[in-house]
Amino acid sequence: MTIAFKHPEFIVETDWLAAHLHDANVRVLDATTHLLPKPVLYDPKPGIEDYERGHIPGAQFVDIEHEISDRSSALHFMMPSAEQFGAAMGALGVSNDSFIVCYATANHWWATRLWWMLRAFGHDKVAVLNGGFQKWQAEGRPTETGAAHAPAHATFVARARPGWVVDKEQVRAAIGASGICTVNALRPEQHAGTGGTVYGRLGHIKGSINIPAVNVVDAQSNVFKPAAELHALLAPALAAPRVITYCGGGIAATSIAMLLMMFGHDNVQLYDASMSEWAPDESLPMELNVQREK
Repeated sequence: MTIAFKHPEFIVETDWLAAHLHDANVRVLDATTHLLPKPVLYDPKPGIEDYERGHIPGAQFVDIEHEISDRSSALHFMMPSAEQFGAAMGALGVSNDSFIVCYATANHWWATRLWWMLRAFGHDKVAVLNGGFQKWQAEGRPTETGAAHAPAHATFVARARPGWVVDKEQVRAAIGASGICTVNALRPEQHAGTGGTVYGRLGHIKGSINIPAVNVVDAQSNVFKPAAELHALLAPALAAPRVITYCGGGIAATSIAMLLMMFGHDNVQLYDASMSEWAPDESLPMELNVQREK
């Protein structure tokens, strides 16, 4: 049986974007962010320098940490209010009629985070660029350097979709519950508690399985792996009626969430605060066993 995506439109190819780059309703957004490691957690660094060194012509830069995250939260990258998100999109020249292509020059999950946020705020006309800026540049396609040209302001009305985000109590209630698969999208060594960025206590949320977001793209090309390979990787989650994805701060987990939705799963939720909230809280159950790694 041939394995195929139910929603392949969630990803666009570089040749499609090259052909439609100057369409009046197409907006391209660069979501590049870097995480500078510390002994515990990290310091987010917006990728504006990457953008100014080279970006897709006409693209605007989105500062995920400062423009479209909750400024009142002590945690990084938490979902903002609909009003804040809508204002930020409008300032970038994005309207409710725009078709948005998201990409990054760093890990692909910054693009999927922006894709997921747009969908969570009711905007379905959005796709992730397959291979990101890495593939675009490798193909010798045109680029621009320097600061962005100020876009004409647009009106973007954001409406939060209920049920897309879960909190720690909902995640706690899901532990051991029938029909719920909780997926850790962090790297295997982080899931096992043997290495990588530390968020507090080592290990993973009790009962969760590991489907690393780093494994969904080809390491050389940055292109998403074929549907059959991704289906096999995601099989435990696809078999569950309900899925909760998490990672360190709700970023990499959106890669897994998007791919599950591409295969037609219609009950996927994100634990936005993820390990940034869970690991430091001694009252929340964790485990170190590696038997569940995938």
